Amino acid sequence: MYKSFYSLAREPFSKDLRPQDAFLSTDYKGALNALTYLQKSKGMGLLTGDPGVGKTFTLRAFKETLNPSLYHVIYFPLSTGGVMDFYRGLAYGLGEEPKFRKVDLFRQIQQGIERMAGERKMTPVFILDEMHMAKDAFLQDIALLFNFQMDSTNPFILILAGLTHLKTRLTMNHHRPLAQRLILKYEIQPLPKEEIILYINHHLKIAGAKMPIFTESALEAIALRSQGWPRVINTLTINSLLFGFQLKKEQIDEEVVRLAIEDSGL
Repeated sequence: MYKSFYSLAREPFSKDLRPQDAFLSTDYKGALNALTYLQKSKGMGLLTGDPGVGKTFTLRAFKETLNPSLYHVIYFPLSTGGVMDFYRGLAYGLGEEPKFRKVDLFRQIQQGIERMAGERKMTPVFILDEMHMAKDAFLQDIALLFNFQMDSTNPFILILAGLTHLKTRLTMNHHRPLAQRLILKYEIQPLPKEEIILYINHHLKIAGAKMPIFTESALEAIALRSQGWPRVINTLTINSLLFGFQLKKEQIDEEVVRLAIEDSGL
């Protein structure tokens, strides 16, 4: 389809994009630097951002920087089950057969973390995604579950990830014990206008583009409509390529982008 028409070797915005092929936006580099700081310091961190801003990709890129002989990553999106499923998932991730009672699970998870750090000399890295969906009681549990030796040591790395309003929720008084233990808070922002066109051209280049596919006005139209949200940029660019192929446009202009915007409903 459009790939052969525009001489592209692969999809320009594929979900299986390798982290080393990512566009190094200012905010993406900032997020990775923040997570690297958390890696070195250990403890708890918070990563937030609105839908489609690149949180999951950033977490995946960070995960791939970790030496698997030194770090054991346990990724758990809260959307995949209930609270007890979550605790059991942590126990399984630590190589434990989950207990049935919550109090026993807590003790089992803490002991599993201590064994992994002490005996196996590996740092467990917990990436808890979709945490904006967590109920208040669950967030309060997190502060208790990851409290070691009266909060004197952190034999783990814990990343709480979720939508932006999670950060606001954690400012409430009943979440103060958890918020005070966060040594990192980073909010991923949309791409600034000056980076949007660079982002699109970067992805087209790694997909194999040899010549400019979009006119400057077409790129400006995508930048204006997307407001910097990577997921929206990706959708509008792909839709524009599809319309350009259907119309046999060797170079995509602003009119093609307008059709793509109308079709996508964005």
